[in-house]
Amino acid sequence: QVNLVESGGGSVQTGESLTISCKASGFTIGRYCMAWFRQVPGKEREAVAAYNNRGGITFYADSVKGRFTIARDNEKNTLDLEMNNLKPEDTGIYYCAASGIYRAYGALPPTNQTDFRDWGPGTQVTVSA
Repeated sequence: QVNLVESGGGSVQTGESLTISCKASGFTIGRYCMAWFRQVPGKEREAVAAYNNRGGITFYADSVKGRFTIARDNEKNTLDLEMNNLKPEDTGIYYCAASGIYRAYGALPPTNQTDFRDWGPGTQVTVSA
């Protein structure tokens, strides 16, 4: 049974760093495209970072480029999101997701939430000014 569980969320101040983690069970993260999505009230869930397992190609939303890093640990079967220089607009619920979509070697990973089949329950990140 596929299961994703996020952890590491919390409250921080502007400029601080936080790393959230997603533990997968029931499948091997290294065999799938993975992503971190963020949702804030009144807005659609958006991909902030994504990873194509075929070639290790990553995607970052413009709003987080240069500050966030997505990283996979095959040994632990986890997917981390390292977030630096956090801003109040980074506040939201962060979801880990696994895609059943095939991507060619070296292609950009999927970023549309409809391309992702399995989701964790989310972890809250709050950044205060």
